[in-house]
Amino acid sequence: MKNMKIVMMAFMAALGLLSFTAPNHDNNPKKDNISAKKGYEVGDEATDFKLKNIDGKMVSLSDFKSAKGFIVIFTCNHCPYAKKYEDRIIELDRKYKSLGYPVIAINPNDPDVQPEDGYQQMIERAKQKGFTFPYLVDEGQKIYPQYGATKTPHVFVLQKENGKNIVKYIGAIDNNYDNPADVSEYYAQDAVNALIKGEQVKMTKTVAIGCTIKVKK
Repeated sequence: MKNMKIVMMAFMAALGLLSFTAPNHDNNPKKDNISAKKGYEVGDEATDFKLKNIDGKMVSLSDFKSAKGFIVIFTCNHCPYAKKYEDRIIELDRKYKSLGYPVIAINPNDPDVQPEDGYQQMIERAKQKGFTFPYLVDEGQKIYPQYGATKTPHVFVLQKENGKNIVKYIGAIDNNYDNPADVSEYYAQDAVNALIKGEQVKMTKTVAIGCTIKVKK
């Protein structure tokens, strides 16, 4: 009887230890890491969108039937970095639209947080600078999180492959926001040039330099 009692006590102790060390599946760090992943990576398919342009029309990537890809740039009115890049964005569109890679600019900022980025201000800025590309407003701020944009400007070069828009480059336009004369690395341009030639993009990801996207707290 005494031996039986000892065996039972050992069994109960082992059972308690097992329940104490069992993993808590509700706090699985691997699961949390997966759910925390945001935005596209190079090679992902970018879903289409339907956003209002400065001319009042709704614009989607699917509207550009003859396009081979896109230079999607999240940008805005007020940011000093975005302003520095405006002429270069216009030049990208001028150079590559006819080759099948038009610029699609999207303003991701909440105008209540940054009034300079309101819709009417977008219209005025585009007219002032002579934008040759769509300048879309991300109403409800639903599109920039899908892409994973964090700055203005933030570039995503896409290529059409079997009816899908595949991400080929993510990051900065080039390596010198302040002075275009001092640029030595043309990241977005090099990516598009490689795609046009049917080559692999060598530099597929860089760090976007700019202002943080303005979101209501």
